[in-house]
Amino acid sequence: MEISADGRSFEKLHLGDYEWLSYGQTFEIVCNVSSGLAQLGHRREERVAIFADTCEEWLIALQSCFRRNVTVVTIYASLGEEALCYSLNQTEVTTVICGQKELKKLVDISGQLDTVKHVICMDNEIPSSAIVAAGSNWELKTFSEVETLGRENPVDPDLPLAADIAVIMYTSGSTGMPKGVMMTHRNVLATASAVLKIVPGLGSKDVYLAYLPLAHILEIAAETIVPGIGGSIGYGSPLTLTDTSNKIKKGTKGDASKLRPTVMAAVPAILDRVRDGVRKKVDAAGGLSKKLFDLAYSRRLSAINGNWLGAWGLERHFWNLLVFKKVQAILGGRIRFILSGGAPLSGDTQRFINICLGAPIGQGYGLTETCAGGTFSDYDDTSVGRVGPPLPCSYIKLIDWAEGGYLTSDSPMPRGEIVIGGPNVTVGYFKNEEKTKEVYKVDERGMSWFYTGDVGQFHADGCLEIIDRKKDIVKLQHGEYVSLGKVEAVLIVSPCVDNIMLHADPFHSYCVAIVVVAQAAVEDWARKNGISFGDFPELCQKEETIKEVYASLVKAAKAACLEKFEIPAKIKLLAEAWTPESGLVTAALKLKRDVIKKAFSDELAQLYSS
Repeated sequence: MEISADGRSFEKLHLGDYEWLSYGQTFEIVCNVSSGLAQLGHRREERVAIFADTCEEWLIALQSCFRRNVTVVTIYASLGEEALCYSLNQTEVTTVICGQKELKKLVDISGQLDTVKHVICMDNEIPSSAIVAAGSNWELKTFSEVETLGRENPVDPDLPLAADIAVIMYTSGSTGMPKGVMMTHRNVLATASAVLKIVPGLGSKDVYLAYLPLAHILEIAAETIVPGIGGSIGYGSPLTLTDTSNKIKKGTKGDASKLRPTVMAAVPAILDRVRDGVRKKVDAAGGLSKKLFDLAYSRRLSAINGNWLGAWGLERHFWNLLVFKKVQAILGGRIRFILSGGAPLSGDTQRFINICLGAPIGQGYGLTETCAGGTFSDYDDTSVGRVGPPLPCSYIKLIDWAEGGYLTSDSPMPRGEIVIGGPNVTVGYFKNEEKTKEVYKVDERGMSWFYTGDVGQFHADGCLEIIDRKKDIVKLQHGEYVSLGKVEAVLIVSPCVDNIMLHADPFHSYCVAIVVVAQAAVEDWARKNGISFGDFPELCQKEETIKEVYASLVKAAKAACLEKFEIPAKIKLLAEAWTPESGLVTAALKLKRDVIKKAFSDELAQLYSS
């Protein structure tokens, strides 16, 4: 533990080297755990919930359930008590596989769970308080005990058919209670096969760093693909990802440095942090180092924009060796491909990561309801802001959304709501026929289509660009439409911003914003400008700080050519970061807009009244 200046204690880790399981060893464990579930009395028609952070046991548990054709309910480890009860009771789960941290949450709500009979803890040590609390409600065992039980009493597999439900995946609930998306084995394999078809060179030498929530479809899809190519999976976490991550002891190595992965999946918020971390180090170094970095970056940017291949040959290797090698070391130095999904990636971040890491970023577009499948950018596409052409498993069409002013007859590009069809489209929401009928439609040929609510436009080369979201559009008092998500994606590029939520009240003619301040950048600015402050929250309340952050937002807005009414007229600064644990963002770090609006209703009201 380390103690900060204000007296708070923080857990810091010194990680050891990775230890590996072979495919043969892993398969044996899967068979044993599968048999162990049967010996516990878990029947095929009953459901298993996996409620834990991403780890090797999570994937093993998933495959063990598949081997017995047991449907798995996936639940985010950060889910609150009410949503957790709702998910477990709605799906009538009888067995929960969880971590020690999640076990404590289950104990707290044990009296509210209607159907749970067995709880399997992934950790070998079960707190005595949990054993007492479980009492007669559950049979409580460790993961290793279940594996031993299965090894001593093997049971033949009961393998699934393509149309069987593999997973009921609960969304992270950015609005209201989470919905359970039912996906078949066919859905999962359709997306995995499509990605393997279009991403070249994936093979047994590839090493994948797994740290995103496995309860998110992007990570399940990725960890389905890697075993399919015979690659290796090493597990980490967002808080131990790099050498400077919050939980890594200073002077020791994080997950990426230890594992040295070749491929990664990432959500934009993670890539934004990598970008901001690099910029912070470059600015702090100053002098010749900063001049060299800026020169190298501008040369590489010119090469991409001008398609000047010469700068991508010998010169590329020169700048890599002289400047970018240190940046590439942040993620282990061997990254050759990054998949970004889960939310729109800003063009600034995409270009920055692409240049500094010297590796392409494949930006994908899909939803839980389409099993992550939709579009995927071509491996050699150097453009930014687009999400590529449809995957081989997907059909995509645009339909008119007249209210928002988007029509398929628009010129020079057709625009409209994005609708996705194909074998990757899931079968609907669990026990929610009304919502299923609203967004899932079957055409006269029997093909299922999902109406995404996202608005896109197709470029002449067949690439899709996401330009809006129907739910995020607000009409201001004088009739102007503001796309909240689009503006937020522009403003978060500001180095002063860690996170931001734009708010537009239709009874006013302007927007306001709640801004989570980037602590390191703003404290550094304050010191350079001789602004004294006690702690960070105090600094965030100073008028000078508000003016500086606001100026950085205006600069970012003007660079992106936002309209005047799209730029927030007033802002409120916050010192504390929004995390999944706080309940203000999802596990994929998307804003829970309604929750934030409720939590900061007084601040928003004050911005409009002052």
